[in-house]
Amino acid sequence: MDSYLYFIMALLPLTSILLICQINPYRALVIRGIFGAIATLAYTVLGAADVAPTEALVGTLLVVMLYAIAVRSSLVLRLGVLEDEITTLETSPSNHFSQLMDYFRTIFKQYQMKVELVSYSNRENLAKALHEREIHAICLQSGSEALEEENSSPAYQTVTRLQRVYEIMTMQPVSSLTDVIYEELSTKKGLFS
Repeated sequence: MDSYLYFIMALLPLTSILLICQINPYRALVIRGIFGAIATLAYTVLGAADVAPTEALVGTLLVVMLYAIAVRSSLVLRLGVLEDEITTLETSPSNHFSQLMDYFRTIFKQYQMKVELVSYSNRENLAKALHEREIHAICLQSGSEALEEENSSPAYQTVTRLQRVYEIMTMQPVSSLTDVIYEELSTKKGLFS
């Protein structure tokens, strides 16, 4: 065997280890593409002319594209809020709600996630959207903000249906602006539930 072949074969387990140890999903996609290219090169050098193009097309291009779509769609936290909060956010960017949204964006940015605000007209529609799994969490004002400040209790309440989102929110230093609650939804969806 030639020395360059040893080098190519040594790159396969090395890229595999890098892929497994990667936390950032986008970097993992790039490393998966590199792994596929190295495997294609190895198949070509070893004379597997039928396997090399298949690995190049399926193992590298198709898999990376499908993973990119899946990663992109799964890294968005859909947070349901009332329409009044959105207008407050636009008109007064220094209020409690905008501070809370900045806090959420900072927390989830560490996990390469984005926070998407989804507005609803009333509390009933907001709760219904959470139970029908249209959104991942809801953020509601607890009551009068002036009263909340006097009692030093949070002005907002955040309810999530996802255990991992709850864990991320509670692992970080807890904001004094919100209480975080995990609400487990039933896994069985009946005809009228």
